[in-house]
Amino acid sequence: MTLPPTPGQTIGPFYGYALPYPGDSELVPVSDPDAIRLHGTVYDGAGNPVPDALLEIWQADRDGTVARAEGSLERDGWTFTGWGRAAVDGNGHYSFTTVLPGATEPGAAPFFAMTVFARGLLNRLFTRAYPPLDEAALAQDALLQSLPEDRRRTLVATADEQGYRFDVRLQGDDETVFLQFPGA
Repeated sequence: MTLPPTPGQTIGPFYGYALPYPGDSELVPVSDPDAIRLHGTVYDGAGNPVPDALLEIWQADRDGTVARAEGSLERDGWTFTGWGRAAVDGNGHYSFTTVLPGATEPGAAPFFAMTVFARGLLNRLFTRAYPPLDEAALAQDALLQSLPEDRRRTLVATADEQGYRFDVRLQGDDETVFLQFPGA
C-alpha cells in the first residue's frame, strides 16, 4: 500500500533559536588568513527583514574540492567541512566566516550553495551565491546561462568592505532565483 504524500508544514519561527549551535556559522576560524565574510539580509515580499530565518551553506574548499569530512556540529578549529548554519538576527541579517570556494570543475564559476528556512515557507528554498571574482566563469556558468539575463544578478554577491554581501529576497521585486531539486 502506497500512502499519499502529506503537505509540508510552515517552517519556524523556532529555527531562529532552536537550531543554532556554537561555531555554526564559522566554517573557518576568523583568524584563518584566507577567512572571508559572506553576509546579507533576508527580506520578505514587502521588503521587510525576516527576523526568524535560518540559512545553511555548502561549499567547496579553496581548491574546489567538495569536503567530505565529518564534524560540522562540533567544530575543531582546523577541519574544513564545507557546511555552516546561521540564524538571522532581529533585523534579518546573517553572517558566515568561511573561505572563498574554488571551482569544482574547469571553467565553472565557484559558488556557495544556500538553503533558506523561514516563517511561511512550506519547504526550504535552495539558491546559490556566486562571488563576483571571475567574470568569464560567471558568463560561462551553465546555471546562470539558463536564466534570463535580468535574473542572473540575483545570484551574484557583491564585494564590500566586510567581504561579500548576498541578500535573499523571498518574493517581490528582485526576488532571488530559487532552484528545484527532484525529491528535495
